[in-house]
Amino acid sequence: MIVSTPKLSTLGCRLNAYETEAMRELVTSAGLNDAVIINTCAVTSEAVRKSKQEIRKLRKENPKAKLIVTGCAAQIDPNGFGNMGEVDFVIGNSEKMLKETWSRFSDEKEFGTERIKVDDIMSVSETAGHLIDGFGSRSRAYVQVQNGCDHRCTFCIIPFGRGNSRSVPAGVIVDQIKRLVDKGFNEVVLTGVDLTSWGEDLPNSPKLGDLIMQILKLVPDLLRLRISSIDSIEVDENLMKAIATEKRLMPHLHLSLQHGDNLILKRMKRRHSRDDAIKFCEDARKLRPEITFGADIIAGFPTETDEHFENSVNLIKDCELTWLHIFPYSPREGTPAARMPQVNGGKIKRRAAILRGLGAKQIQSHLSSQLGKDHNILMENAYMGRTEQFTEVKFDKEQIEGSIVLGKITNTNDKQLFATAI
Repeated sequence: MIVSTPKLSTLGCRLNAYETEAMRELVTSAGLNDAVIINTCAVTSEAVRKSKQEIRKLRKENPKAKLIVTGCAAQIDPNGFGNMGEVDFVIGNSEKMLKETWSRFSDEKEFGTERIKVDDIMSVSETAGHLIDGFGSRSRAYVQVQNGCDHRCTFCIIPFGRGNSRSVPAGVIVDQIKRLVDKGFNEVVLTGVDLTSWGEDLPNSPKLGDLIMQILKLVPDLLRLRISSIDSIEVDENLMKAIATEKRLMPHLHLSLQHGDNLILKRMKRRHSRDDAIKFCEDARKLRPEITFGADIIAGFPTETDEHFENSVNLIKDCELTWLHIFPYSPREGTPAARMPQVNGGKIKRRAAILRGLGAKQIQSHLSSQLGKDHNILMENAYMGRTEQFTEVKFDKEQIEGSIVLGKITNTNDKQLFATAI
């Protein structure tokens, strides 16, 4: 099978998916045909393995297409991907967002002059100027406001794939959100690699809370604003004010907690303590009683004892976390954690299973507490939508996709709510 129009494949995070859509526009405008582009992920060794598996699969399906690899895994190990027999070209995370990159690829005379084009990501000082309108479903749009990370957590390879933190100016973000609202989107999600570091590199160093207040003030027709994963220790005064006073800011926060033991947090080079995490959740819940929290938790980090692990178990209860992303630790070559004493693989799996089981109980508790309540539900399709807390809801009758429907919760199962429109 030969592709006439480019085929794009995405692995990994929401930001990668956003950038794939931006690439789709760039590739289309450049007139590039008969190409396969894989946007790789490097967050774990398993993610790298899946990226290589996807490359082999797509090469088999498209034997004559130009196969181009980009993304975090390609940025970190360009030669490793360049040495794969299936790969024609490797480009970096910065290069993939440049119009001239794809214009070069579409020029047959230029095509093939440089197989690997991956510059030093740490030298990139600005976010790519290419913004897209409408990535996501017809109900919800995602806006990239920040890229990169200045922190060096000992388990994480991503800064070497994304570079240092860079922020999109507030005015650019506001203008884009206005366009999205004009297109009919009722909810916008702010996304980035290290969202709470937004603004540090901009004049006067504004904070994420400043950006949120500005968006809500300058885009009054935006019905729902949601923020993706945040680092709770970096939350500023205005963000707490927004949680307390701005009903259009959705009462759901995903927290980058990673662990519940202070010694392990220190070895991870995290900047918060266990007590910091608990206090933030308590403070936010006092300001917004209906708020729910998700969190990333790593099971089996190097040197983790049974006692350390128990502190992670208790943190889930102490913070009343609902939506958990559990990651069994896997060493990433080139990170300090990979050189620490490792936990037995079987023990890691068992601990991850315990955390997932507890997470399922937390979800069930949340779902049960919603019975009989009324919710404003953003419809993702004709029969399914999400509450302001991002809980999935099924309706008994067809609704308008993209609309916000007031529904009464009538029933629940182990993962979603059921509602009737009021």
